[in-house]
Amino acid sequence: MRLIRGLANLQSLSRQGTSPLASGCVATIGNFDGVHVGHRAIINQVCDKARELKLPGVAIVFEPQPREFFQGNDAPPRLSDFREKYRLLLDAGIDTVLCLRFDEQFRSYSAMGFINDLLIQGLGVRHLVVGDDFRFGCDRAGDFELLQRVGQECSFSVENTRTITVDGERVSSTLVRESLAANQLARAESLLGRPYAIAGKVIYGRQLGRQIGAPTANIRLKRQAPLRGVYVVQAELPDGRLCDGVANIGLRPTVDGRQPSLEVHLFDFAGTLYGQRLRVTFRHPLRDEVKFSSVDALKAQIAQDMVDARQWLAGH
Repeated sequence: MRLIRGLANLQSLSRQGTSPLASGCVATIGNFDGVHVGHRAIINQVCDKARELKLPGVAIVFEPQPREFFQGNDAPPRLSDFREKYRLLLDAGIDTVLCLRFDEQFRSYSAMGFINDLLIQGLGVRHLVVGDDFRFGCDRAGDFELLQRVGQECSFSVENTRTITVDGERVSSTLVRESLAANQLARAESLLGRPYAIAGKVIYGRQLGRQIGAPTANIRLKRQAPLRGVYVVQAELPDGRLCDGVANIGLRPTVDGRQPSLEVHLFDFAGTLYGQRLRVTFRHPLRDEVKFSSVDALKAQIAQDMVDARQWLAGH
């Protein structure tokens, strides 16, 4: 089992004697938004200790993320949705992802309740990797010192996470978002350890792209992405093929202006992708998203975008 959803399911598996963590685990806790190089360093700490103790490595994450619970639509845009985060965590070496629902009930958990119900009774944690500024429990009453003290009493150890820097700056999801918002794709890539990409399911759109000669694969975004504008992209198709193209990400102010979306026109592609999952890698910014005076003006600009994208690809 690679994914456990919710504390109740974790406890149920423990009672039934079917938990993959019956012998204990090495765990870490965080949002892991984007799974950047700093996160991967933490995961390496977990995996190294897990191999040493011959135990599974566990990443504990939250849905929604705490800032989304508290701030709603004012929370920062995500770097990756849960499905993509899950894939990246497994690729980094994590054995099991425990996804906890962050709601009013969970927010009200006392610090000692969190330690006892989740870490001790639920996971049987033997070693925990967290930042020394990690806070948890109702009103953020729990801290690293409390974890260390309880760990000494209950036979689990606690370790600091390592600080990772790139070009002298501490790597964080916030820094990745700032880089993407400024269209500094190379900087974002160095922080992530890979080019920035968005994955999602292709849905039916208004078919406007087909009507104006630029059919698109439309991916609805649950929330606004950290990028906005028109980009040269490369899409990974469900069968593993790679296809170059041009994409608009944002609110489509000329024709809609309400629902965030990612629209991808793939060069030299024939077929249908509806209902399938597409991973779109952003390679180069072309222009900002703007509102045009008419659909004809939009059509002309899209034609120019495709020319500009092909020219850039020819040189790269």
